[in-house]
Amino acid sequence: MADTRDLDQVRADIDAIDQEIQALINRRAQCAQRVAAIKLTEIQAAQERGEPDAEVVYYRPEREAQVLMSIIKRNPGPLAGETVAHIFREIMSACLALEKPLQVAYLGPEGTFTQEASNKHFGHAAVCIPQPTIDTVFSQVESGECNYGVVPVENSTEGMVSHTLDNFMDSSLKISGEVELRIGHHLLVAGHTNEQSITRICAHQQALAQCRNWLDKHWPNIEREAVSSNGEAARMAAEIPGVAAVAGDMAAELYHLDKVAAHIEDYVDNTTRFLIIGREEVPPSGRDKTSIIVSSRNKPGALFTLLEPFRRGGISLTRIDTRPSRTEKWAYVFFIEFEGHLQDDNIAAIVSELEEQSILLKPLGSYPQAVL
Repeated sequence: MADTRDLDQVRADIDAIDQEIQALINRRAQCAQRVAAIKLTEIQAAQERGEPDAEVVYYRPEREAQVLMSIIKRNPGPLAGETVAHIFREIMSACLALEKPLQVAYLGPEGTFTQEASNKHFGHAAVCIPQPTIDTVFSQVESGECNYGVVPVENSTEGMVSHTLDNFMDSSLKISGEVELRIGHHLLVAGHTNEQSITRICAHQQALAQCRNWLDKHWPNIEREAVSSNGEAARMAAEIPGVAAVAGDMAAELYHLDKVAAHIEDYVDNTTRFLIIGREEVPPSGRDKTSIIVSSRNKPGALFTLLEPFRRGGISLTRIDTRPSRTEKWAYVFFIEFEGHLQDDNIAAIVSELEEQSILLKPLGSYPQAVL
C-alpha cells in the first residue's frame, strides 16, 4: 500500500517510535542490572563454599561477538547491518557500565587511533585510560589496574608492530579480541601556523611511512620528525608554531586543529589491526581466531614442518611473522594466527602435534574475529 501520511503524521509516528525505543532500551538496562545481581549472588555462594579466588566476570567477549553477529545477520534494512550493530555496541556498553564500568588501558596520549579503536570495541561508556607505551598497557592489565588493554599489532601497508609481539614473549596475558580500523591521515595545523610557515611535520613513524609518497610529492623539503604517537604530534602542532601533524579526525577535534590536506595516506584501504589483551581465556564464539608463539629446532625445513599440520587439517592461516629469539643466536620465533579455537578438537590436535615438534609453544589465546 502507498504511504499517504503527511509530514506532521510522519513526525508524530517518529516521536511515538522514539518513545518505544527509549522504553525498550531501559528494559534492556534493567535486564543487565539483573544479570549483575545474579552473578554477584553466584560469586558470594562460591566464596562461602571456600573458593576465595572467585570473582564476578562482567564482560564476556564471546557473548558480545555473538550478539553483534546476530544483529548484522537478522537486520532487514534499510539501515546497513554494521550501522545497526554500532548502535547496539553503544547500548551494550552503557548497559555494561551499569554492572561495572570497564577500565581499559590504551596506547596514548588522547587522540590516537588506538583510542579510537578502544571506543569502537568497548563503546564510549568504558573508561579508557591513556598509557605512554605499549609496555605500560601490558603492565596495567597484568597488575589488575585495568580490565583490558588495546595495542596496535599490524598495519595493512607497513606490517607488524614488533614491540607488541615482543611483549607477548614474557607476558601471561591472553588475547581477548581484535579490532580493525580504517586509518585516515590528515595534515593538521593550529591557527598560529599556516601552510607557508610549516617548518616541521611530526607523526608516529608508522604514520610517516604510510604517507611517505604523498609527503615526498607535496612537502619534499620539510623536516619530518618521528614522535611517540600521532596524538603527541597533534599536541605539538597545537602548541608549537611551525609544526604540522599527521593525525586523524579524533586528534584534529581534540586539539582544535585545521586540515591543510585530508586523507593523505598513500593507500585508500589503509587499515590497522589492534589486539584486545586481558587476563582470562575466552570461550568459543563460533567465529574465532587463535594466536600462538612457536619456536622450532634450527634445522632445514623447520617452517614447513610447523605449517604442515595446518595444511593437513584444512586450517586457514591468517598471519605468520618472525622475531629473533632472545635465547639463541640466529634462531627465530614464529607468531602464527589461524582460524579456529583452541577448544576445537581439530585445533587441539594440531597444537598437540606442534608441541612435539617445537622447543617452545605458547598459546596467546583464542578470541572472536573482528565483527565491526
